[in-house]
Amino acid sequence: MERPVREYLHENGCHPAQQGVGYDTIGSIATNVADGFTIAAVGDLIVTRPLTKGQHSGFGEIVALLRKADVTFGNMETNIFNIRSFQGSPQAEYGGAYHVGLPALGADLKAMGFNLVSYANNHTFDWGVEGMRETIRALDQNDIVHAGAGETLADAGAARFLETARGRVGLVSFASTFTPLSRAADAACEAPGRPGINALRVARSIVVLPEMLDSLRHIRNALPGFGSGREDPDRDRVVLAGTTYTAGPKAGYSYEANPQDLANVLRNVRRGKQFSDCCVATNHGHQPGNWSQEPPDYEQALARRLIDAGADAYIGHGPHQLRGIEIYKGRPIFYSLGNFIMDDLRTPVGADMFDAYGKDPRVDTDAEVTLAEMAGGYETDPGFCDPVYYESIIAVSRFEQNELAEVRLYPIELGHSKRFANRGIPCPAPGFQAKVILERLQRLSAAFGTEITIEDEVGVIRRRPSSAR
Repeated sequence: MERPVREYLHENGCHPAQQGVGYDTIGSIATNVADGFTIAAVGDLIVTRPLTKGQHSGFGEIVALLRKADVTFGNMETNIFNIRSFQGSPQAEYGGAYHVGLPALGADLKAMGFNLVSYANNHTFDWGVEGMRETIRALDQNDIVHAGAGETLADAGAARFLETARGRVGLVSFASTFTPLSRAADAACEAPGRPGINALRVARSIVVLPEMLDSLRHIRNALPGFGSGREDPDRDRVVLAGTTYTAGPKAGYSYEANPQDLANVLRNVRRGKQFSDCCVATNHGHQPGNWSQEPPDYEQALARRLIDAGADAYIGHGPHQLRGIEIYKGRPIFYSLGNFIMDDLRTPVGADMFDAYGKDPRVDTDAEVTLAEMAGGYETDPGFCDPVYYESIIAVSRFEQNELAEVRLYPIELGHSKRFANRGIPCPAPGFQAKVILERLQRLSAAFGTEITIEDEVGVIRRRPSSAR
């Protein structure tokens, strides 16, 4: 049973005189935007150059759609700086590729319609703290509100706010996939804080059948340092060579969020909603892998807790392909919006990436390194040859009377079959391909009880009448 607002506000440090509209019961923090308010959301922005200046077929239609929304959101997975004057360097630890875009990119993203971006991901520190600071400067200069990275953890984790004519929007961004040295920290005693991203650490365990766990236990017990006579403290869990294995009915992966990180994110979402009319929470995570069209086992509970804390939408990105959509308490949960731009003409790339793909910078070019990466260089790295990575959507959520009225899903394609210099730029997906994309999304979303109808090559989710949350 939900507790009354007075009790909830008192517990959260609010004096009764400060109790305003929008807080009716615990977990019932209402959206407070004008009728017709829209959020256009896309996935990863992997972009290296200004695109609005070019003649890219169909791209103008995409831009027109983005510009119509009150809020246009994307995940900023590119760093912005001029390599000729850059004072940093490519990092030995990087997010799989050295993402870098030209200085004119900031203004071009604004021209596309973007006014809200996440900047917490595994590429934020490809070029170190210097690259992060240059990118933040470019976003600030172009009035693009961003969250997820900063000079301390408090700075990176804080909600940032966008003013629109129909309401104030808060954004809290974090990443569950990140390079370890990019994790921000606050000051402690005499030690200063550390620049970086707002990280949500997740502990992974591998789930195996019970008989497999017994075999792993025998292997562990036979290794030097454990000893066969040592008592096993947990019959359902084995730690072998730093990896945790647990027993289950089906082999797979399981994840558990770090309690301290999760509490910090939830608090920032609560604060973000307290200071805004609409709050968006976003997570950049690749778990269990880019190959998976299903989210990891921890993410549904995470997304729901964020909405219970005050988020009006949860936007996932990272695995580079679409995952399902859920409507929870009248709020959209996008488990992954895939790629929006995959314009991979990045130059330069660091020497470490040449080495990773067996290339010689005295002989091979940056483009040849990128093509090797896209083809997949390791057994666990399938690359990006599959057309599924070049098919996505623009999701436009519309609110009426402070409730989600509908979500419209516009299918896009990024030119998988085009030559390297021309692919990765979105355009409306043609008829048959649009149908394929939307039917895939129907199937992936059905697991969450979400019904998507297809109308004139656009997916539509209409909110079913329900009681207020």
